[in-house]
Amino acid sequence: MDVQVRSGEDGSAPFRSNRFFCVGNRWYFTTREGFDSGPFASRERAEAGLRRFLHVVKLLPEEPVVH
Repeated sequence: MDVQVRSGEDGSAPFRSNRFFCVGNRWYFTTREGFDSGPFASRERAEAGLRRFLHVVKLLPEEPVVH
């Protein structure tokens, strides 16, 4: 999976810990908000699930900045 620069980040993407983990023979992904999603039958399916999740998050309206 390609590492992407997040909105507001400049330059190369910083190191991020592994988003994927396995419990038994089931795979999960975790988000930076602390949400775990799964189980998936394989790491590849967990990666696809994360891509879908990130796509949906990208479609959400941005929250207004409160000063």
